[in-house]
Amino acid sequence: MKTKLTALVVAGIMAGAPAMADLVVPNLSYRTGPYGANGTQYADGFNDYFTLLNERDGGIGGEKIQVPECETAYNTEKGVECYEATKDTGALVYNPLSTGITYQLIPKVAEDKKVLYTPGYGRTSAKNGKVFEWIFNAPANYWDGASVAIKHLLDENGGSLEGKKIALVYHNSAYGKEPIRTLQELADKHGFTLTEVPVEAPGQEQGSQWLQIRRERPDYVIMYGWGVMNQVAIQEAANIRFPMENLIGIWWAGSEIDVQPAGAAADGYKAVTFNGVGQDYPLYDDLQQYVIEPGKASQGGEHVGSAVYSRGMYAAVVIAEAIRKAQELAGTSDITPEQLREGFENLDITEERLAEIGLPDFGPPIQLSCSNHGGSGMARIQQWDAEAGQWNLITEFTEPDQEVVQPLIEEDSQAYATEAGITPRDC
Repeated sequence: MKTKLTALVVAGIMAGAPAMADLVVPNLSYRTGPYGANGTQYADGFNDYFTLLNERDGGIGGEKIQVPECETAYNTEKGVECYEATKDTGALVYNPLSTGITYQLIPKVAEDKKVLYTPGYGRTSAKNGKVFEWIFNAPANYWDGASVAIKHLLDENGGSLEGKKIALVYHNSAYGKEPIRTLQELADKHGFTLTEVPVEAPGQEQGSQWLQIRRERPDYVIMYGWGVMNQVAIQEAANIRFPMENLIGIWWAGSEIDVQPAGAAADGYKAVTFNGVGQDYPLYDDLQQYVIEPGKASQGGEHVGSAVYSRGMYAAVVIAEAIRKAQELAGTSDITPEQLREGFENLDITEERLAEIGLPDFGPPIQLSCSNHGGSGMARIQQWDAEAGQWNLITEFTEPDQEVVQPLIEEDSQAYATEAGITPRDC
C-alpha cells in the first residue's frame, strides 16, 4: 500500500513539474486539514518567490527552480511519505512547516544527506551545527521567540518582572511544548511565576483554560498556537476582558486570520515576528509585474502580502540565497545537496543584500557557520490595529537572552548526540 501511495505521489509531482528544471526544492505543503488555512498562505508565498526568480531572472545561476508540491495535511506520517516520495527526484532541501514532521525527518536527512530548513519551527537545538549537520533554523527559533517576548515585557515594566504572573497557553504538541524549559529558566532569572496551560489540538475547545486564566489573573499571557486555536484563544481572551495588549503570540499566532474573527475585540493583540509586515517593499512590485499580473501566482494570488504568505516567501528567499552561495563556492550552477549545505554554512545575508533583493529591514541579517545554523535569533514585536486592519511593527529587532538560550541549546543538542550515537563535528 505504501509503495503504491508513494508511486502515485511521485507521479502527481512529476506531472506538474516544469520541464528541464535542475534545482529541485519540494514544497511539503498542507492546504487541507485543520491547519490548511495557514498552510495555504505559507505555501503560496514559498511558490511565488521561486516563480518570480524563474520568470524575472531565468532561475538561479541560469538554472530554473522546480517546486513540486506534496500535500501533508499537517500529518506527520503523510509528511514522511512526501519526503520519501520526493527525495530521489533531485531534491536539494526540505521546508515542511511542521515541528512533528521535522522531528521525524531529522535522522532521515542525515542519512540521506539532504538539507532541512526549518525557520522559526522544528527542533530548536538544531541550531548547533556541530551535532545537526544537515539542519538549519535561521533566523530565529522557538526559544529565541520566548526570550524576545520576555524582553519586551521587561521593557514594558521598567526592566523588572519580579512578582509578575505569566501564563503560557500552548498547543499540546511538540511545537507548543518547545518554549516551556526556556520560560522556566527565564522565570527563575527574572522572578516571575509561570503557569503552563495546554490546549488539545486543534484547539476549538478552550473554555476551561480561559476560566483558569480568569481565576488566576496572570499579568500577561504568551501563546504558542496554530490554526483555529489562535482564533478561539483571542476570542476567549476578549470574552473574559483580558487586556489584549497583554496577550503575546509567537510568530505562528500572528496572522490576519488569527485576529480578524474577533473584530474590534482583537485590537492591540501582539505577536513576535522575525519578518516584516505588509507589502511596502520593492520586491512586491516585482511580484506584481512578473507573477501576479501574468496570472502565475500560486492559487491565484489571493493571499499575497499576508503575514504567513510573507513568511513563506521569506523562507524561499533564504533558500535561494543559500543556493547562490553554494553555486559560487562550488563553481557550478547544478549543485548537489552537499554543496547546498556548504552554501548554508557560509550564508551571509547582510542588510545591504536584503535591500538589493527588495526587502530592506524585512528580516535580521543572517550569518551562519559550521557551528551556528540558527543565526542571531533576533525578532521584533508586531501589534494588530483592528480599525486599519493591519499589523504594525512596534519594536526594532531584539536579540534574545543568549545567556539563557545558548546553554539550553548546548545541553539539548548534546543529549541528542549521545542518544543518536553522533560524534559532534569539530568546527
